[in-house]
Amino acid sequence: MSTSDDTLIPKVPVGEAVDSGIDWINDNLEWLLDGITAVMSFLIDGITDLLLLPPPLVLAALFTLLALLVRSWGFAVFTLIGTLLIISMEMWEPAMETLSLVLVATVVAVIVAVPVGILAARNDAVSAFVRPILDFMQTMPAFVYLVPVVIFFGIGVVPGVCATIVFALPPGVRLTELGIRQVDGETVEAGEAFGGTPWQILRGIQLPLGLPTIMAGVNQVIMLALSMAVVAGIVGAGGLGGEVVQSISTLDVPQGVEGGLAVVILAIFLDRTTGAIGQPTGRSLLAVIKSRKLAAETAAA
Repeated sequence: MSTSDDTLIPKVPVGEAVDSGIDWINDNLEWLLDGITAVMSFLIDGITDLLLLPPPLVLAALFTLLALLVRSWGFAVFTLIGTLLIISMEMWEPAMETLSLVLVATVVAVIVAVPVGILAARNDAVSAFVRPILDFMQTMPAFVYLVPVVIFFGIGVVPGVCATIVFALPPGVRLTELGIRQVDGETVEAGEAFGGTPWQILRGIQLPLGLPTIMAGVNQVIMLALSMAVVAGIVGAGGLGGEVVQSISTLDVPQGVEGGLAVVILAIFLDRTTGAIGQPTGRSLLAVIKSRKLAAETAAA
């Protein structure tokens, strides 16, 4: 039934325009979509095979050692218990599939986000142009990203990783820009006074001083990638997302709980590990070794 508002405000065919754009991409850029599919499939399959190559207990020990090196003894104990629990729940293989998807999506997102964030920090016009795009990307519901990628790439892991990249990218750009902008202006001016080029100032001053904030952005990229990787199980991405989706479709409570618990363990491990890289705790094995070495050199002097 028509109303007066219908006659005053005609329908704007936004959806139809987007659909036409998707059809044009499918018709004219098939070579590009095939290339993306081939590269993503190669990367994800290669990393998954690499993670599944050693026995699970060996890789669990390596993860524990990494946790000890970069974080603390307590986190190493958690990592050991968590990985052993994943193995005991028979969720190791889907967990490694999810980890490979997250790693590929994170690397691609960071490769795009960091340069864009640096450019936005150094140019206000770029920042003003990028900001509404990032707002749009962050507020768009996650499930909406699955619609075009399925049309472009079909069902499988590739649409999952592509949707994950787009969904996880915004915080990397925002926090990279913030990290560069927060560097003290007097420090930058001092570098310029000593004849430093823009590249030297960026590499020697802005990036090191802005690293904690930039790493916080990388941390957020990883967390969003992991959350989207689970959602991507709906489009056949497999991994822990596939386990959760299957548990929903079959009302299998144990499978759903075990898959969700494996996601939580993986998320905490990735979160604490990347957080320690950006902001060292001082309780890691590397920090202890470094402090003892420094103390020995001081005593010898």
